This record gives sequence, structure tokens and C-alpha cells, in this order.
Amino acid sequence: MNKFQEMYQAKRKSPEEVAMYVKSGDVCACPTGLEEPTAICEAVAARAMRGELTGVVHHATLSVKGGPFMKPELKGKYEYVSWFTGAPGRKGIQEGIHTYIPCNYSTIPGYWRDVQPRLNVFYAEVSPMDKHGYFSCPMAGAEVVAMREKADIILLDVNDQMPRVMGDCLIHISQVTALCESSRPLLVLNNPPLSDDDKKIGQMIADEVCDGATLQLGIGGIPNAVGVLLKDKKDLGLHTEMFTDSMVDLLECGAVTNMKKPIHVGKTVATLAWGSKKMYDFMDDNPAFEMYPVSYINNPAVIAQHDNFVSVNSCIEVDLFGQVCSESIGTKHYSGSGGQLDFVRGANMSKGGKGFIAMLSTTKGGTISKIKPILTPGSIVTTPRNEVDFLVTENGIVRLKGQTASQRAKMIISLAAPQFREELEFEAKKMNLII
Repeated sequence: MNKFQEMYQAKRKSPEEVAMYVKSGDVCACPTGLEEPTAICEAVAARAMRGELTGVVHHATLSVKGGPFMKPELKGKYEYVSWFTGAPGRKGIQEGIHTYIPCNYSTIPGYWRDVQPRLNVFYAEVSPMDKHGYFSCPMAGAEVVAMREKADIILLDVNDQMPRVMGDCLIHISQVTALCESSRPLLVLNNPPLSDDDKKIGQMIADEVCDGATLQLGIGGIPNAVGVLLKDKKDLGLHTEMFTDSMVDLLECGAVTNMKKPIHVGKTVATLAWGSKKMYDFMDDNPAFEMYPVSYINNPAVIAQHDNFVSVNSCIEVDLFGQVCSESIGTKHYSGSGGQLDFVRGANMSKGGKGFIAMLSTTKGGTISKIKPILTPGSIVTTPRNEVDFLVTENGIVRLKGQTASQRAKMIISLAAPQFREELEFEAKKMNLII
């Protein structure tokens, strides 16, 4: 047993014992997504339910697993604050049970360093310790360094089913206050089959991607379709917020080599991962895959170092001015800004770069257009019109950059479903957008 193993054994406790380090009034935070420490959170919630804790706040950039901190009866005792909202927390925020901090994903590390006054507890679910005393936060390097440096104490849930990942996402045993152990399969992201419209949109975008381009693909059917349809390209690179299954396929078929990138040559870099068991196995102990803080990965100046950078993201609705909403349905909160604007800006700054915002043109079985004369009142503008480059629906692809307001409106109308175009043109003329 080396000195790191001795330190590990000294700090090893049950989840219930680890939860005793949390005090009333503490501000707690975990990294994005699958890094949320299930065993510790459940033990903290049990203490709160027994009346042992009050005023504890659980900050989660994105909670994909959900947890007891979302229970209405724990409000004021152990409650949830979201920075980007997934399905488990959406209803609670819409009903006013929980709250949300608006932000671009890239700014979160800086918020913890410079804006948030304190972080009492940083807790995370991590991979087993290596022989050098390091744990990795393999599913999200996004905020790890900032939270690790800010926190008064660090508590870990060591899950032996977590992959070990390289990069700037590590925690050393000497920094850890206490830890517990678990063995829990990782939540997988089940991607539904691609629709014909997903494939149609994906093909239009794939046709715009040149050999040697570097990619960021968002989440959802359309970005997945783009990934599937790029397999005949050569020497692609990956510098992406989220690592996904379609990217594993591109790496395995040889379309992605990462050899044309100016930085991290030969390596895939990301700040977040969520996918299948196959993807997690691919990441495990892979020296060609690295996790880095979101303040670095999503930094437009870093993105722009890659010539021919391609960003692909989706949205909820677009108006005839070219404004993009990707995070609310009117006044109803849905998700968050995430990294969309960061990558749109980075692609705009890249020599030969292209930023794509894609969506299906209708919803509710074709009865509602997602292209509006103006955004639904109360909708949040995620990407301003001045930043939008390409818009894509199943009805076509247009490049708005450099076009007049009138030209843009006409081009956007051409992307709408045919049954809505006459009404959109009428409204555009009323607003003097079409001349």
C-alpha cells in the first residue's frame, strides 16, 4: 500500500458519514450531468428530511439524473438551483419550486471564481483513484477546476463504473476531505431513430463541411444526423462542448483524425459527455481523448484558432429578424443558453468557419410554425440576429450573414412550411421588413 492508498483508506467512509460534513446553510455544487454524486446527495437529503439540515443549496449546471433535492418538501432545507435545465428539473422551475441562473456555459467557471461569494462543498461522482492518487471527473471537465479551487471541502462518490479520462478534470486525494464508494451503471442517453427530416437537414449541413474541418455538434436528432452523414469526409477534427455517440462512429471509421487541428493535434477534446455504454468504454483510459474546462473549450477565441470550424446547434424558434430562441417557450423556461452562442461566435471568427442553427420548421404535427414574424412574447434570445450565419430546416438552407434585413426575411420565410409562408410574408410587409 503506497501513501496515496493510505490516504484513501483514511478518508473512506459510508455515504451517511460523508453527508455529515454538510452543514446547515452550506452552498454545495457539483459538475455537469453524470458527475452529480447520487449516493452523497441521497444521504444529505435524508438528513434534511429528518430535520437535521436547513438552508442547504444544491447547485447543478445540468442535472440529468434528478435527485431528492428536487422534492418540493425539501424546499428551504436542501433545494436545487439550475444553471441549465434538463427534463428532471424542468417542471419544478416552471412551477416556481426551483430557480435558474441565466448564463452562457463558458462563463460558469468564472462565476464560481469571481462572482459567487462562497462554495462550502464541492461534491462529485468520480472514477476510481489511479496509482498516482488522482481521480478523474470523466463526464464533465466543465467546472471542475474552478469548483475544486473555490470549495472549502471536497467530497467524492467513487463509482467503479466511471471511465478514467485524461485532461484538466482531475482531483488529487490530498485535496479530498472524505469519500465513499459505489458501483452504479452510468445513465445512458437513448437517441431515437433519425427521422427523414433529420436526415434531410443533416445532409444539407454535411454538404457544407469540407475535408479538414473541425466540428462541434450539439445534442438532438439533427446534430446526430450530421455526424452520421460525415463518414465519407477526411481528416476532420473534434473540438466540442459535448462528446456524443456519432463522434465515436466518426473516429472509428477514420473520418475524424484530429490531425489538421492547430492545437490538441491527434486528440479529441470536450468539456461534457453523455451517451451509450459503447461511448463510455471508448473514453476509458484513452490517451487520444481529453476533458477540459468549459471556459477553455467554449472560448470563442480558442474555437477561432481552427480554420473551417463548423458549429451545429438546434433551436426552438426563429423570427423574421433572424433572432434565435433555444431556451424558452415564450415565458416558460425550458433549458438554458448552454454553449450555443459561444460556438456560433467562434465559428464566425474562424477563417472559413460556418455556424449552423437547425430545426424542423413546424411542431404539433405541422399545425404550428417554428418560424414566427416575431418571437413568441417573452421568449429569450439565445443567439442575436447579428451572430446568426446559416439557418436550416427540412425546407432548405440559407446563409444570412451579410444580407439586408429584407433579404434575410425573405430567406427565412423560404425555410417555413408552405402553408405558413403567405401569412409570414403578410406580417413581414406590415413590419416593413419586405420592401
